[in-house]
Amino acid sequence: MRNLIALAAIFTFAASAFAASSAKGVQVVPDEANRRVDITIDGAPFTSYIWPASLKKPVLYPLIDDEGITVTRGYPLNPLPGERVDHPHHAGLWFNYGNVNGFDFWNNSDAIKPENRTKMGTILQTKIVSAKSGPNSGELVVESVWVTGKDKQILSQTTHYIFARRDHARVIDQVITLKALDHVVFNDDKEGVLGMRVARWLESPEEKGGIFRDANGNPTKVDAQAPGAANPATGVYLTSEGVKGPAVWATRGRWCTLTGNDGSHTASIAILDHPGNPGYPTYWHARGYGLFAANPFGRSIFNPKQPPFSYTLEKDKSVTFRYRVILFSHATTPDEINREADTFAAEAR
Repeated sequence: MRNLIALAAIFTFAASAFAASSAKGVQVVPDEANRRVDITIDGAPFTSYIWPASLKKPVLYPLIDDEGITVTRGYPLNPLPGERVDHPHHAGLWFNYGNVNGFDFWNNSDAIKPENRTKMGTILQTKIVSAKSGPNSGELVVESVWVTGKDKQILSQTTHYIFARRDHARVIDQVITLKALDHVVFNDDKEGVLGMRVARWLESPEEKGGIFRDANGNPTKVDAQAPGAANPATGVYLTSEGVKGPAVWATRGRWCTLTGNDGSHTASIAILDHPGNPGYPTYWHARGYGLFAANPFGRSIFNPKQPPFSYTLEKDKSVTFRYRVILFSHATTPDEINREADTFAAEAR
């Protein structure tokens, strides 16, 4: 049934893209009946903001670069041959956290056993505030609410997305404001906050697989890639501090890129942190098996020599995060991304 739902969603996106094929520019088209907003560029799919009942938070899914190559994993919404089928909560691009007032918003999925669901949290889409299309960029503003496993609302969230096009690149800006509906503590944890799960060919060739544990100690087995497998892993992480490959995990930097080749196409994904964000420069929760995440709330979990970073919001107080995600259809250089980060930092303080 889940696969049928996923296929239906894909067909809906395809139909929307076909209908928009004559519409130039960046089109942002809400379809609330199907729990989605589709974003196209000159009629070609870019991404969709979706909140299907099968997920426990809204996500952007899939992410497609300017040459039509999908850089995100299909599973769990649309499993593809040869993909890993671990971590069912890793879908597209999302924003949440693994320990807020003791509730886990990161690891929640339909795979959670009924007896453990009260420990989890869910982010519920509540409102599309506005949607705007334009010749070179489009905007979407949405509202959502963070609800604990004991059915208590603890955070309201307003997210302002800006979807833009450039030569050989596509850009997603996110301005995320969280307002506390109660006393809220983001406890030091590795599971957060801006995360995405990438396509198989963007995984690390050094990844050997193993048992990975979530914030509650629950294990997920990740298999190593078999020799000679289709779509071999080619992804290489690089941070602003010059850290490369698997060594990136648990290090800090104002940006991180992931570059790989699917056999005929080279792509790079860049995530830029902003100086106004808490915990800047962020720690990178970047794993060889395809999880690419920026986590400003972890500290002692990444560096035991540091004191815990328990970020607190009192009731009615707010905090705003800014992130830029860029999909390049070429291999990037540090100088190029440093210029991007400088521009991003100067745009908003």
